[in-house]
Amino acid sequence: MTKKFAVIGNPIEHSKSPQLHHAFAKHANIDLIYQKRLAPLDGFTHSIQEFFEQDGCGLNVTVPFKEQAYAQCDELSERAKIAKAVNTLWKKDGKLYGDNTDGQGLVNALQALDWTLQHSKILIIGAGGATRGVMYPLAQAGVAHITIANRTIEKANTLIHELQPALSHTTLSTMPLNALSGNFDIIINATSASLSGDALDLPDDLQFKYAYEMAYGKPSHFLQQAQQRNLPNSDGYGMLVGQAIESFYIWNGIKLNLQDFL
Repeated sequence: MTKKFAVIGNPIEHSKSPQLHHAFAKHANIDLIYQKRLAPLDGFTHSIQEFFEQDGCGLNVTVPFKEQAYAQCDELSERAKIAKAVNTLWKKDGKLYGDNTDGQGLVNALQALDWTLQHSKILIIGAGGATRGVMYPLAQAGVAHITIANRTIEKANTLIHELQPALSHTTLSTMPLNALSGNFDIIINATSASLSGDALDLPDDLQFKYAYEMAYGKPSHFLQQAQQRNLPNSDGYGMLVGQAIESFYIWNGIKLNLQDFL
């Protein structure tokens, strides 16, 4: 029997998830169909109920419904609890289960680039949901120190305060976005600056070895600055593939190699 999967969001037309999951299925020799589902902004709950009532096996959740998905779940993974957002749903024994694979997708992408995470020092720019979603998996991967830089320092401080108990072996700190400085192994842009076209200026006294942009598919001023310094850099396509591979593993029990799909 053909397994049914989908990605749900609003907007949804841009999603590359169907191509990825169909490529995974071909590689793993699994019979599945994976579609895009546009949910009304006020109709997310009804949309997921309808999907599972029609024998759907698993759903990916994208903007703007990840927090709503989190609130709908009967059972949550540890990383979903910490992220307070869910991007992967499935039903088992009448219960709705939720996980968040975004952070592990980022970790897998960084490891595929051979950027060392163990004992590393990372700067993340932005203190929104994207940052919250990746902090726990980065800590689990052995990152020693994570600094969050944000325009509103209070928001960064609140995030650090909330997450510190779950990340007890990782040193957490904050800095204002307009006062970027220090020496880091990896700098990650988790803001929407690249998508909105806003310039994110990296001062000379901010030193780093690698630069990762969570967004993908558009020119990035952030990455251009890393290129001008002749430093290794990457956009977020690997993270996209990595989180999809994690979802595929949850649903189908088959772990694929990220390198095969980059």
